Amino acid sequence: MKSVKSIQKITKAMKMVAASKLRGVQVKAENSRGFWQPFVALLGDHPDIESKKNVILTISSDRGLCGGINSTSVKFSKAMFTLSASEEPAKYVILGEKGKVQLQRDSKKNIQMVVTDIQKMPINFTQISMIADEILKNVEFDTIKIIYNKFGSVVSFLPSVATIPSPEVIARESEAGGKLEQLESYEIEGGDSKAEVLQNLSEFQFAAMLFNASLENACSEQGARMSAMDSSTRNASEMLEKLTLKYNRSRQASITTELIEIISGAAALEAAS
Repeated sequence: MKSVKSIQKITKAMKMVAASKLRGVQVKAENSRGFWQPFVALLGDHPDIESKKNVILTISSDRGLCGGINSTSVKFSKAMFTLSASEEPAKYVILGEKGKVQLQRDSKKNIQMVVTDIQKMPINFTQISMIADEILKNVEFDTIKIIYNKFGSVVSFLPSVATIPSPEVIARESEAGGKLEQLESYEIEGGDSKAEVLQNLSEFQFAAMLFNASLENACSEQGARMSAMDSSTRNASEMLEKLTLKYNRSRQASITTELIEIISGAAALEAAS
């Protein structure tokens, strides 16, 4: 009973901490949507765009005790891996320790890059831009699909995917009248060439989408942790009630047995006298 009470205090405190963190991250996530929405309006989001080199970037957490949020991301990533089959097998880039642990069991040979200890870093645009720059330098891709959990509410999150094409794919699709043919209608002003503009556009789009996805996933993580800790606290209360009832029954049975023994002994003494 003492152990359950101690666990209940811990889960209740963790719920309060998660609620406090959620409020701060949620404001950042809502503000970050202004970064990627213009890109969706300009370039759209085309998960079915044709590409040979596919990279799946899975965003997970570094810590557990947050329900099934990480297993959901991993399952969704594995499904995208299967759907992204082409001439070359897709590669994984993983953000977060939990995603690394789960994906290494089945897909270790397909993991190209891992970034952990995300929670030790401040989730701001500068920090995420540095991570995005490292990925762009070390990973070759035609399209990169960011898998994350989009925050809905404290009790709900939606596995989501954002597709980022490389500058070469953007140029190919716009020139060939493909899914990005509307880009040909824009005029480029200044000294930059079209290739340079597309390069800058693609890199900033990737950083903006990664920034928003990281914040959305962080919100979902804290919401899931709140729900998990609330459920654990209620389960501890129910267990404590059952243990208290069992303890009282055992105590009452012991007292009853002792009373019976005393009465029996007194009756035996009386009969003997």
